[in-house]
Amino acid sequence: MNIVWFKRDLRIADHAALSKAARNGPVFPLYILEPELWQQPDMSPRHYCFLQDCLAELDQSLDALGQKLIIRIGNAVEVLDGIRHQHGIHALWSHQETWNAWTYERDKAVLRWCASHNIPWHEPVQNGVIRRLRQRDGWAARWYSHMKQPVAIPPNRLHRVVDCSDTLPDFPALSLKVDESMDPQKGGRSEGLRLLHGFLHERGKTYTKTMSSPLTAYDSCSRLSAHLAFGTLSIREVFQACENRYAEIRSSNHSEVGTWSRSLRSFSTRLRWHCHFIQKLEDEPAIEFENMHPAYNDLRSSHFNEAYFIAWKSGRTGYPMVDACMRALQATGWLNFRMRAMVMSFASYHLWLHWRKPALHLATLFTDYEPGIHYSQVQMQSGTTGINAIRIYNPIKQGFDHDPEGQFIRRWIPELRDMDASFIHMPWQAPRSRMNGYPMPVVDEKTARKAAADRLYGLRKNNATHKYTAQKILIKHGSRKSGSAGTKGKSRVKNVMQGELPL
Repeated sequence: MNIVWFKRDLRIADHAALSKAARNGPVFPLYILEPELWQQPDMSPRHYCFLQDCLAELDQSLDALGQKLIIRIGNAVEVLDGIRHQHGIHALWSHQETWNAWTYERDKAVLRWCASHNIPWHEPVQNGVIRRLRQRDGWAARWYSHMKQPVAIPPNRLHRVVDCSDTLPDFPALSLKVDESMDPQKGGRSEGLRLLHGFLHERGKTYTKTMSSPLTAYDSCSRLSAHLAFGTLSIREVFQACENRYAEIRSSNHSEVGTWSRSLRSFSTRLRWHCHFIQKLEDEPAIEFENMHPAYNDLRSSHFNEAYFIAWKSGRTGYPMVDACMRALQATGWLNFRMRAMVMSFASYHLWLHWRKPALHLATLFTDYEPGIHYSQVQMQSGTTGINAIRIYNPIKQGFDHDPEGQFIRRWIPELRDMDASFIHMPWQAPRSRMNGYPMPVVDEKTARKAAADRLYGLRKNNATHKYTAQKILIKHGSRKSGSAGTKGKSRVKNVMQGELPL
């Protein structure tokens, strides 16, 4: 029996593990629901809702091949050992996974179990992230090469395995409590394909111009991030679909060929950045917990202002753009990149909170939570990488720039629905009677921003080894300037700043 262990690759198309395993004998398609994973502080009900949709559709796809998905509930090693006793295992197949620390430790336990029973574990690459990477030179060229390879073709038929599947537990069994105010995103491959087609043929035309404002980003961004995180679509499928659409646009007499071309090129680049950031976690798992640059270890550790944290979480900081974003995220599970950067920047700089607790809270809110991207970005917005520019978002300016009339603010902050446009971004300047219970600012924006900048710049200036350590980090994690797999010449280390990912 060849076990195909589905993890965050919940599809049969472009699934190298499934395709290769099927050529080597009967396949046991397995998903392990691990209760202990769902007790981790970065997991939430919205992730489970999305997962259920994905598993239901994966089961339908496999059933059409003659073999339904088999779900087991429990510890991965114990589940696999039970299957070994019942069926015997010729080999274990699964895509390489770069996810949170819990899954990393679980995979190490599975590897030890495989070795003890002489069971080979085959882990094909899924997304262009390279395991045991020695150095970053040439990484972009290798990524493009992988993306341009033919997609893996699913088997025509699977031999039916006589076995039954466990029933997925309900929310209380996993200690998950559904937030009734949440409007969950729909999971499953068919929804991912619908979003991809809509983006490439309709919604994505103005992507480069409209991705930054929450007024327009919900429609103009691809909205594929959750589907990439759960693997209902492979990133190679998306890349190739984007390339094909780009070629189609360029070869046609489309009236807006320039606009479309710029948007598709921009989106395609962000697919590479998607893997670029996951590669950081693959190379250095500790960045989930520790500052990338050790000079910042004592920067925010002396005190954590819980009152500020609660105000930030609940969307009651007194800064309308921050609060509207936090409330929108709570309700929908999605927020465009610039606003994600702003709310994290505000927590880390203006409120001077250590990034770890805000990061965990955001992880539970993002349906598309991807640890490699998440912790790299959180540290970038908190100034702890040592290699990125200190960019402190002014939430008032962001409001004027991306929601000038206050439409987004009014939608998510009902207290300010009738506020005059002249006060919508600074309601504390209006008569208190007009604020309808909306709070005053928890900090003075200008003072807090200056204090944070002074601390960060002071540390960089006065720490004798900061520059030396930062250079080592840049060599290990920095992007290399490279246009494509065909780029000639020596790669140059480049610091990717604010990568607006395809969210």
